[in-house]
Amino acid sequence: MKYHFLVHKEENGFWAECIELSGCLTQAETAEELKSACFEALNLYLEEPQSSHIVFPLPQDITTCSKNILEIPVEPEIALAVLLRHNRSILNLTQKQASEKLGMKNVYSYQRLEKKSNPSLQMIKKITSIFPAIKLEMLF
Repeated sequence: MKYHFLVHKEENGFWAECIELSGCLTQAETAEELKSACFEALNLYLEEPQSSHIVFPLPQDITTCSKNILEIPVEPEIALAVLLRHNRSILNLTQKQASEKLGMKNVYSYQRLEKKSNPSLQMIKKITSIFPAIKLEMLF
């Protein structure tokens, strides 16, 4: 999963804003530092507080190559959480309903999946059977 940042050059460095995520922006002195700052800002932005109920938009499929657009990857653990929450909301499932469909004994176990987590392959298999729109290649 990769989001896109529009890069702006200024006198003392650079700043960039995520095209798909309003309010996700960062700055740096050099272009190389900016790429690293975008990665950090993006992953922190998507790994929002536990009390949040935000469903983030998925990245756009931007095919136009431009030197002022950076394609920044999301950490796979965070990408899974974003995809899971997004697909659960599309199916109008509560966290409790999703946990039951996955065969979990309590909702807390499911809630951990909607945060940065490292589920087993068996759990990923269950997730993709309940949410077929989630493809493994989307995580990387």
